[in-house]
Amino acid sequence: MNRNFNEIMKQAKKMQDQLLKTQQEAMQKTVNASSGGGMVSVTVSGKPEVVSIAIDKEVVNPEEVEMLQDLIMAAINEGIRKSQELLAQETEKITGGFKMPGLF
Repeated sequence: MNRNFNEIMKQAKKMQDQLLKTQQEAMQKTVNASSGGGMVSVTVSGKPEVVSIAIDKEVVNPEEVEMLQDLIMAAINEGIRKSQELLAQETEKITGGFKMPGLF
Protein backbone atom coordinates (compact mmCIF):
# COMPACT_ATOMS: atom_id res chain seq x y z
CA MET A 1 0.00 0.00 0.00
CA ASN A 2 2.83 2.39 0.78
CA ARG A 3 4.27 1.83 -2.70
CA ASN A 4 0.93 2.80 -4.29
CA PHE A 5 0.78 5.96 -2.21
CA ASN A 6 4.33 6.90 -3.21
CA GLU A 7 3.47 6.32 -6.86
CA ILE A 8 0.35 8.49 -6.56
CA MET A 9 2.42 11.26 -4.94
CA LYS A 10 5.01 11.04 -7.73
CA GLN A 11 2.26 11.33 -10.35
CA ALA A 12 0.72 14.29 -8.50
CA LYS A 13 4.10 16.04 -8.34
CA LYS A 14 4.66 15.37 -12.06
CA MET A 15 1.25 16.83 -12.90
CA GLN A 16 1.91 19.86 -10.70
CA ASP A 17 5.25 20.46 -12.46
CA GLN A 18 3.55 20.14 -15.86
CA LEU A 19 0.84 22.60 -14.81
CA LEU A 20 3.40 25.15 -13.65
CA LYS A 21 5.33 24.79 -16.89
CA THR A 22 2.11 25.16 -18.90
CA GLN A 23 1.17 28.28 -16.94
CA GLN A 24 4.57 29.82 -17.60
CA GLU A 25 4.35 28.99 -21.31
CA ALA A 26 0.81 30.38 -21.54
CA MET A 27 1.99 33.64 -19.97
CA GLN A 28 4.38 34.06 -22.89
CA LYS A 29 1.64 33.59 -25.50
CA THR A 30 -0.62 36.35 -26.75
CA VAL A 31 -4.15 36.60 -28.08
CA ASN A 32 -5.70 39.28 -30.28
CA ALA A 33 -9.14 40.79 -29.91
CA SER A 34 -10.96 43.64 -31.60
CA SER A 35 -14.13 45.68 -31.46
CA GLY A 36 -15.98 48.01 -33.79
CA GLY A 37 -15.35 45.77 -36.77
CA GLY A 38 -11.59 45.92 -36.22
CA MET A 39 -11.42 49.66 -35.56
CA VAL A 40 -9.86 48.97 -32.15
CA SER A 41 -7.67 45.95 -31.60
CA VAL A 42 -5.64 44.78 -28.66
CA THR A 43 -3.06 42.13 -27.95
CA VAL A 44 -3.19 40.54 -24.48
CA SER A 45 -0.61 38.23 -22.94
CA GLY A 46 -1.40 35.15 -20.91
CA LYS A 47 -0.57 37.03 -17.68
CA PRO A 48 -3.11 38.73 -18.66
CA GLU A 49 -1.62 42.10 -19.54
CA VAL A 50 -2.41 44.37 -22.46
CA VAL A 51 0.63 44.24 -24.73
CA SER A 52 -0.56 46.62 -27.45
CA ILE A 53 -3.53 48.66 -28.63
CA ALA A 54 -4.16 49.74 -32.23
CA ILE A 55 -6.79 52.35 -33.09
CA ASP A 56 -7.92 53.05 -36.63
CA LYS A 57 -7.61 56.78 -37.47
CA GLU A 58 -11.22 56.86 -38.62
CA VAL A 59 -12.49 56.17 -35.12
CA VAL A 60 -10.57 59.09 -33.57
CA ASN A 61 -13.15 61.86 -33.47
CA PRO A 62 -13.14 64.45 -30.67
CA GLU A 63 -16.93 64.51 -30.86
CA GLU A 64 -17.19 60.77 -30.16
CA VAL A 65 -14.69 60.15 -27.36
CA GLU A 66 -17.20 58.05 -25.39
CA MET A 67 -17.66 55.67 -28.33
CA LEU A 68 -13.88 55.27 -28.62
CA GLN A 69 -13.63 54.55 -24.89
CA ASP A 70 -16.36 51.92 -25.19
CA LEU A 71 -14.59 50.28 -28.15
CA ILE A 72 -11.29 50.18 -26.26
CA MET A 73 -12.93 48.70 -23.18
CA ALA A 74 -14.78 46.09 -25.25
CA ALA A 75 -11.59 45.05 -27.06
CA ILE A 76 -9.60 44.79 -23.82
CA ASN A 77 -12.30 42.75 -22.08
CA GLU A 78 -12.50 40.39 -25.07
CA GLY A 79 -8.72 40.05 -25.02
CA ILE A 80 -8.71 39.18 -21.32
CA ARG A 81 -11.49 36.63 -21.89
CA LYS A 82 -9.50 35.03 -24.73
CA SER A 83 -6.34 35.00 -22.57
CA GLN A 84 -8.17 33.18 -19.78
CA GLU A 85 -9.64 30.76 -22.31
CA LEU A 86 -6.14 30.04 -23.66
CA LEU A 87 -4.88 29.21 -20.18
CA ALA A 88 -7.88 26.97 -19.50
CA GLN A 89 -7.32 25.10 -22.78
CA GLU A 90 -3.63 24.61 -22.10
CA THR A 91 -4.36 23.38 -18.57
CA GLU A 92 -7.04 20.99 -19.78
CA LYS A 93 -4.47 19.30 -22.02
CA ILE A 94 -2.68 18.18 -18.86
CA THR A 95 -5.58 17.59 -16.49
CA GLY A 96 -7.90 16.03 -19.06
CA GLY A 97 -10.68 18.33 -17.87
CA PHE A 98 -10.27 17.34 -14.23
CA LYS A 99 -10.93 20.44 -12.12
CA MET A 100 -8.41 20.91 -9.35
CA PRO A 101 -9.56 23.16 -6.49
CA GLY A 102 -7.41 26.26 -6.12
CA LEU A 103 -6.06 26.14 -9.67
CA PHE A 104 -7.44 28.60 -12.23
